[in-house]
Amino acid sequence: MTLNGYFTNLLSETVWIDASRYQDAERQYQEMLTHQRLNNLPASRRNPCRTAENRQVNENTGTGHIATPTSSLASEIAFARQKIQNLMKSDYESDTDKNLLSRMQAVEAENKKMRARFAELNDKLDTVWKTVMSIPINCEPNQIQSEPVKQAKSNVNGSADDSDIDLFGSDEETEEDLRLKQERVKAYESKKAKKPAFVAKSSVVLDVKPWSDDTDMKELEVAVRKIKMEGLTWGASKLVPLAYGIHKLQIIAIVEDEKVSVDGLQESIQDIEDLVQSVDIAAFNKL
Repeated sequence: MTLNGYFTNLLSETVWIDASRYQDAERQYQEMLTHQRLNNLPASRRNPCRTAENRQVNENTGTGHIATPTSSLASEIAFARQKIQNLMKSDYESDTDKNLLSRMQAVEAENKKMRARFAELNDKLDTVWKTVMSIPINCEPNQIQSEPVKQAKSNVNGSADDSDIDLFGSDEETEEDLRLKQERVKAYESKKAKKPAFVAKSSVVLDVKPWSDDTDMKELEVAVRKIKMEGLTWGASKLVPLAYGIHKLQIIAIVEDEKVSVDGLQESIQDIEDLVQSVDIAAFNKL
């Protein structure tokens, strides 16, 4: 297996079995970097605690330098990390290139369709233009403008044949014309007489209030309906509760405006003094 195939398999792995070994190698690698940075700093800026620790390490090891981990495993881990990052970057770039390529292909396909449509429209426009140009023109613009002028002049001057035409007719009427005119007038008047004249009517809702709750409302309604007038028609009625057991009679009256006066109708109902206390108009509508 090649190195690239090995790292590809590492990318597809979801379980890290040797995590502790890699963590130890990572820790050693970071300690090595820290020691290198401390060696580059002046002695006055170094951490005294870290310097004492270094001295103790030197005493134990018997060397005068700081012990730095230089194991091959740490360098391999660093190289592997860099390689993995490069591979991931290259995969991302390949995906980006694929998306860009697909978008470019879509744009090219749309461009081809637009070109084909434009060519089709251009052909149709050429056909229309050829058709227009093929129409024959038999006269010049000056001739077209002069024709109405000549026609107007001929109408003003007139001719010998036109003088015999009587456009307005004669003012004299013959006996036959008079007879037809009289017959048409009589037919119109008879038709108008047969047509029924419009009668204006109104719908009036009356509230008839009794004196007390002891009043017989049926007798009151019978007394009200006994009122007869020309152009008066009684409609539906009902009892509407007021208060304390007292009801009022609400009745509809259809009246002809020219024959029946609403005020006179109210006075006629109020004349029933034994049963009626007052009469009010609850609603008034034109029919």
